[in-house]
Amino acid sequence: MRVNKKYSCLPAEEKGIHIINIRAIEDIGYDQHESTLLNSLSKNPDADCKYGLYFRDGKRKVDYILVYHYKKSSAGRTLTRRVHHNDSGARSAKQDQPLPGKGVQLEMGENEPHVDYHEDDKRFRREEYEGNLVEAGLELERDEDTKIHGIGFVKIHAPWNVLCREAEFLKLKMPTKKMYQINQTHGLLKKINSVIQKITEPIQPKVAEHKPQTVKRLSYPFSREKQHLFDLSDRDSFFDSKTRSTIVYEILKRTTCTKAKYSMGITSLLANGVYSAAYPLHDGDYEGENVEPNDRKLLCEEWASYGVFYKYQPIDLVRKYFGEKIGLYFAWLGVYTQMLIPASIVGIIVFLYGCATVDENIPSMEMCDQRNNITMCPLCDRTCSYWKMSSACATARASHLFDNPATVFFSVFMALWAATFMEHWKRKQMRLNYRWDLTGFEEEEDHPRAEYEAKVLEKSLRKEHKHKETDKEKLTWKDRFPAYLTNFVGIIFMVGLTFAIVFGVIIYRISTAAALAISSTPSGRSSVRVTVTATAVIINLVVIIILDEVYGCIARWLTQIEVPKTDKNFEERLIFKAFLLKFVNAYTPIFYVAFFKGRFVGRPGDYVYIFHSFRMEECAPGGCLMELCIQLSIIMLGKQLIQNNLFEIGIPKMKKFIRYMKLKRRRSLDHEEHMKKKQRYEVDYNLEPFAGLTPEYMEMIIQFGFVTLFVASFPLAPLFALLNNIIEIRLDAKKFVTELRRPVAVRAKDIGIWYNILRGIGKLAVIINAFVISFTSDFIPRLVYLYMYSENGTMHGFVNHTLSSFNVSDFQAGTAPNDPMDLGYEVQICRYKDYREPPWSENKYDISKDFWAVLAARLAFVIVFQNLVMFMSDFVDWIIPDIPKDISQQIHKEKVLMVEVFMREEQGKLQMLETWKDKDKKKGENCNNHSPRLSRSHSGSLSSCHSYPLDV
Repeated sequence: MRVNKKYSCLPAEEKGIHIINIRAIEDIGYDQHESTLLNSLSKNPDADCKYGLYFRDGKRKVDYILVYHYKKSSAGRTLTRRVHHNDSGARSAKQDQPLPGKGVQLEMGENEPHVDYHEDDKRFRREEYEGNLVEAGLELERDEDTKIHGIGFVKIHAPWNVLCREAEFLKLKMPTKKMYQINQTHGLLKKINSVIQKITEPIQPKVAEHKPQTVKRLSYPFSREKQHLFDLSDRDSFFDSKTRSTIVYEILKRTTCTKAKYSMGITSLLANGVYSAAYPLHDGDYEGENVEPNDRKLLCEEWASYGVFYKYQPIDLVRKYFGEKIGLYFAWLGVYTQMLIPASIVGIIVFLYGCATVDENIPSMEMCDQRNNITMCPLCDRTCSYWKMSSACATARASHLFDNPATVFFSVFMALWAATFMEHWKRKQMRLNYRWDLTGFEEEEDHPRAEYEAKVLEKSLRKEHKHKETDKEKLTWKDRFPAYLTNFVGIIFMVGLTFAIVFGVIIYRISTAAALAISSTPSGRSSVRVTVTATAVIINLVVIIILDEVYGCIARWLTQIEVPKTDKNFEERLIFKAFLLKFVNAYTPIFYVAFFKGRFVGRPGDYVYIFHSFRMEECAPGGCLMELCIQLSIIMLGKQLIQNNLFEIGIPKMKKFIRYMKLKRRRSLDHEEHMKKKQRYEVDYNLEPFAGLTPEYMEMIIQFGFVTLFVASFPLAPLFALLNNIIEIRLDAKKFVTELRRPVAVRAKDIGIWYNILRGIGKLAVIINAFVISFTSDFIPRLVYLYMYSENGTMHGFVNHTLSSFNVSDFQAGTAPNDPMDLGYEVQICRYKDYREPPWSENKYDISKDFWAVLAARLAFVIVFQNLVMFMSDFVDWIIPDIPKDISQQIHKEKVLMVEVFMREEQGKLQMLETWKDKDKKKGENCNNHSPRLSRSHSGSLSSCHSYPLDV
């Protein structure tokens, strides 16, 4: 094997220079004796660099990690290659020493394995990109001597001057030396706050950032010219790890490599496989013996543990570690969970009211009274026989638990609750913006996505080939028209697929009910409705869970083919499509039961048929509200238990196990290497990549819909949502702290498009609950009967009033029951639920006047309820200010103090200038007293004297 010249590998920092340090790679012909020398000189280099948290010198902190795949030589094991780039010697290093891999083509032996073109191209792109990062001021160190074979790591460190430069570019608000007193409450409010603090002390997390503060540092956008304003006594901690990684990520996005006329930032390099991963490091281990204290360990103990489920979240520490965007998500989730407590209490009270009054409900008592001897018409043709209304006693009593006057009050309460929740969150958001120094923050336009740049390049190359034009291109609506058409057709198809599946479940319910009705056992016949409802809901639940995953992938694909320009545009379009598809998927079965089931049935002798053989479903004598409650509760609880919790726990564990097995197969059998402790970046590489907050928000938004949209039929929905969210907060926290790679901190001042979706659901909930109360429940028919038809002002006779009569001789041929004597007597007249004329009337079976009276009352209720509740919600929105008064005062106080700081600084400059002018005058007088022999240089000296203060 021919050997290239070796590079110096011993540090020369004591001489004031920085030398690139490359350990040889055997597969390209470098010598490896120097690596042996280095290993012998260091006792435990991994401990010196805190196992990957620092560079090998143990001084420079690792701010970011780039990961890439490389192919190893079959002749032997690849040795360590470590490259140090320092800002002070970057240019000389580039001139005198090649970057890693540039010596590959110089002298390769005949027996060396040939590297394929694609790997060569990726390596060249990495070399150029890393060289550009060095020119941008970053310092790099490469490590390929890891336990994960075939994986290389590039450690990135941002020195102080780079951090200052980028902080100024990004307009990061940093704390100054100036501190001021936060306005405190006085009098009665102060006593109340102190009492509340003492009561809530056991449920407060033991975190320094969570303690109430009386003073706050004045913040100002960082400026290198005004460094004297900031407290730079400890430069190592002035920029925390979150800020450092954000700054490095901005440089990575901005820096490009231009091989083959293709401008590629880090997003493009990741998309094209040049690098396999890029992530900041966690602060350290969160469990184990002798673990140094760090924010990750503290979060695991005080936040990501099920044992602290009763405590408040340390939101400030979450923001400090993960950034504002993730901090806002958990803050919003915490506010939402807190607001569910009063809603759950009121829902329980409404449910208990229904339980307490069930024995006093006259309609259900009449239905259960066997002395009434009401014979109902068959539920299906031929195979079903006549049945007694008293057999539906249990359903009628259960319906009263959710269909009572208290549910109307609860619907109004939940509409106002939704408006109050939104206002409370806006105020909480403003408090967090003030606390996190985001009051003047405005989001700037993001860098173009890799796919967008590729499409623009393709378009420009095509135009250049045809017309020789090289102007800057961009994608227009004409370029995206095929994607828009595909989106429209795809979404319509998916919505149609959801409707088709719901229709298929309806066919299943009808056919199963007819089949079970043939059962000869009385117990089987009595349980037909419950059996059909339960099995159909379970089928709906399974289909919803499966389609949710499918629709999520389809929404992402549809968004990708649109090629949005920035990540923000991509996220907003993805959210819109995913929410639309998942909303339709989750709520279509519930909408069917609430508003369509039993509406288009027809009447005995003239039923509506599907495929000329299946009769449309009818509601139970007690109404469809009980079935709606069953449908809503099973789907809601099933989604929360299976999809939200089991999937969130099971799938990451499964992926982690699969990655572990793959790495175990690739792991070397070298015992010394196997026993070596992993570096921090190796451990983090085995974690699951962060996929964004969209799935987390989507899960909670769908739940918010369950809580508000059909709450009139299921008052216990807020309670189950509360129990789920208590677990969900800790589950998500544990996932972020222990299962995921550390995400890049993103600044944000609000929750974005999700707030508008929440407001839309809140407005829609008012309309839907109005229709549920008026059309699905029997609340309006009872009021109409009580005030228009009741003889004694009570509900006695209500059931008989809602039933119409049918002469069995009017059955169509082939639809009469096969066993008309099933009840033991011959039936002449059967009853069915509708408002129609009796058979002895002149206009028999026509819609009666009672139907139109009830319909008018229902529509009037919808109009009155909707407008009244909307007005009350808007009134709540208007009466509660978006910005708390104390926060607006503090923001104004900050502005005044900042003006004072700059005024004092200007006054100091003026005083200094006046001092220099006085000195200048004295020097001028001295110049006038000079001898005549110096007269030729007198004017020059005088002018220099006068110009000196101006230069200063």
